[in-house]
Amino acid sequence: MQWFQRTYLVLITASLCLPFFAQSAETQSTDDLPSAPSAVAIKPKPAPVKAPEPPQPAPADIQPANQNESNTAAAAPAPSVDTNATQPDNEPSDSNQIKVNVNEIPVVFTVTDKHNHYVKDLDQKDFKVIDDGRPVEEIRYFRRETDLPLRVGLLIDSSASVRGRFKFEQESAIEFMNQTIRPRYDRAFVLGFDASLEITQEFTDKAELLSKGIRSLRPGNSTRLYDAIYYACRERLMDTNDTDSVRKAIVLITDGEDNSSRTTREEAIDMALRANVIVYTISTNFPGYAESGKYDKILQRIADATGGRWFEPFEVTDVANAFAQIQTDLRSQYALAYRPADFRHDGRYRTIEILAEHKGLKVHSRHGYYAPAE
Repeated sequence: MQWFQRTYLVLITASLCLPFFAQSAETQSTDDLPSAPSAVAIKPKPAPVKAPEPPQPAPADIQPANQNESNTAAAAPAPSVDTNATQPDNEPSDSNQIKVNVNEIPVVFTVTDKHNHYVKDLDQKDFKVIDDGRPVEEIRYFRRETDLPLRVGLLIDSSASVRGRFKFEQESAIEFMNQTIRPRYDRAFVLGFDASLEITQEFTDKAELLSKGIRSLRPGNSTRLYDAIYYACRERLMDTNDTDSVRKAIVLITDGEDNSSRTTREEAIDMALRANVIVYTISTNFPGYAESGKYDKILQRIADATGGRWFEPFEVTDVANAFAQIQTDLRSQYALAYRPADFRHDGRYRTIEILAEHKGLKVHSRHGYYAPAE
């Protein structure tokens, strides 16, 4: 009888503990993720040691270690914001500012002719703007933008699929940064992605630090392409803490394959549009690869939707030419702001179409935006 009583007590105790253990298992998280759809996690990287300068902080998670050299994104703001701000003494005059209010939509775009050459001498009368299928009521602002400060994210695919041409891509990226990022004016950061995301250099205007960050990347395993775009836009480019108008762009070097992201392609594009980021894509696929067409279409979709351009180098040496064209593109842009017809603060996606009045000209711009939500 005593044996039966002890056994009965053990069974009662175990049955009472089961719900507690089940609840504990459910509440455990495998990743420290930001509160956003299909969000991402960053692989820790130890801070580099550098003399005689203090070491540059390398982020270990979503929160940057140095707020002066990086930024943290909050909830995605509406794309139409008041960008009127006081110009610092060490920056160019307010001629670089685009002043718009919440009911005006700013758009950046480039124009090329039938030979793919940039056209830089057009005026407002040379364009027609269609918003959500209707002509705009009024273009409030138009100018040629050739010298705005740049905020650039360099995203490099370091997965095993690009191993054979990885070194050349690194050297081409270093040359691009050396020629594009101007000290005390432009800033850039470096993010490598494979099975994880790793920022090897935070926002800086120092070419030597960017070069070191690019060279520190090593080819890895699977690919989180969409997570990389989403993270870069939301956590680094959404709010750059600049008081003046800047040009925000991502340069993406990849074969277009994604096999481990939590974020979808359209979620990544959505975040780029909310952050007003132009994405330029450089394909690392070359003729002969069976699935290159499928992945190149993905890269083309990302570039087209955000107002960037897609580059398809035929040989490894053409990667450098693609970087050169991106640099020219960033210095050959137009900017306008307009007031849409029947504009509502409903958070809805609205389409944009900018048409050139002259035949043979092609306008490269983002395809839409999200109206502010009240």
